[in-house]
Amino acid sequence: MTQTARAEASAAPSPARADDEPLPRRGLVFAIVSIGLFMVSVDGTVVATALSSLQRELHAGVQWGAWTITIYSLGQVLVMPLAGKISDMYGRKRVFLAAVVLFTATSLLCGLAQNIQMLVALRAVQALGGGSIMPAASGIVSDHFGRNRDRALGMFTSIFPIGGVVGPILGGIFVTYWSWRGIFLVNVPIGIALVLLGAAFFPATQGHRGGRLDFVGTLTMAATILSAMIGIAVLGDGVAWHSPGVLVPEALAVVFGWLFVRHTRRAPAPFISLHLLVGRGFGVMNVINFLYGAAAIGFGALVPLYAQERFGISALASGTLLTARAVGMICIAGIAVFALRRTGYRLPMIVGFLLVSGGLVMMFLPPAGLSAYVWLSISAAITGLGMGLAVPAANNATLQFAKGQIAGVSGLRGMFRQAGSIIAVSVVTAVIAQASDPGMSLGVSFLVLAATLVAIVPAVFLVPEHRGSW
Repeated sequence: MTQTARAEASAAPSPARADDEPLPRRGLVFAIVSIGLFMVSVDGTVVATALSSLQRELHAGVQWGAWTITIYSLGQVLVMPLAGKISDMYGRKRVFLAAVVLFTATSLLCGLAQNIQMLVALRAVQALGGGSIMPAASGIVSDHFGRNRDRALGMFTSIFPIGGVVGPILGGIFVTYWSWRGIFLVNVPIGIALVLLGAAFFPATQGHRGGRLDFVGTLTMAATILSAMIGIAVLGDGVAWHSPGVLVPEALAVVFGWLFVRHTRRAPAPFISLHLLVGRGFGVMNVINFLYGAAAIGFGALVPLYAQERFGISALASGTLLTARAVGMICIAGIAVFALRRTGYRLPMIVGFLLVSGGLVMMFLPPAGLSAYVWLSISAAITGLGMGLAVPAANNATLQFAKGQIAGVSGLRGMFRQAGSIIAVSVVTAVIAQASDPGMSLGVSFLVLAATLVAIVPAVFLVPEHRGSW
């Protein structure tokens, strides 16, 4: 048995031991990590609704206010693969609890921030905690559900986009009835409860400490991601694509990326194996996850703005449009998870991507004899049905090839999706900033995103098919 195989075997608990665990205890573990994931997901979008309020109170400009959202996404993209690797090496429980403590402490400090610069800096640290929760939590779910880990992981990871939809609504409630500070302070009691429950009910996991952490690989990959995302974020601020603020970070990303690949090929124990980036199934799924993040997740942040700019729908009503998408996801996600063993991965992804694409096209088209709000709600619900169908399959498609590295694979998946989302929003924002009709330009961008989803359908046939449990 090779060193890698021994490491994976030691990292993955035996299915029999996991299946012997009492169902109520497994249900409690699932609930604890799900609340953690939901909390982090909500925090990614809740600030958008409170942006004008916090800018007014902290006397901040629009660009500084926008960075409270951008820096959170950047931090998560940066830390997800690192947190996944560390939790596989040193144990999921330790990483999960440490991440929740960091997230909770910085949430408290965010709620007490006295100026916008302090808030942006704290949001960056908060993102490191939040981005570390999902990979560690995915590993915990996998450890506890044995032969049913595929279904449990499908249900668990479907929570993330739902939390993102709920965020703007909760933000509106807090701003209306309390203060923008409440969107951060509410995390404190939830985080404390999660730490206490996790410490009490999660069994200790040892991980597989197969050598030291690859610091060179970690730093070069972090520099690659950070440089690329900074360039894209600057582009989203309305800066021309050929300006130094965009080109210099992107050039640095290319250099650091080359250094990362060169080091990874030579390192005996690399931070991230090239197999997880370009190996069987992994390479195509990384591309699919990136484009899915751009088309399906990224557009969600643009729907309220589109409703306001093109159809004149109020800010409050436009925020509730995403509720229809959440309802669509909830209605079908559970069914899709339990049908995976019969359908395999390819069919639900293909049908789901096409449904999301159809919903995006409907959003561009003029309302067919209905009010604009009803038409957009129906369109959003269709995209939600497609996401609920495709996400569980996309989440599980390669995990059977890396059972001992569930957290690491989950971290990479989250990184690619978040990166795609950031790039889509930044590019579209840069385009509409120069447009004479922002509403129509947003509508055209939805058509482009719809075409992107259709274009990746052939790539789904390259995803290794699997039916049954693993």
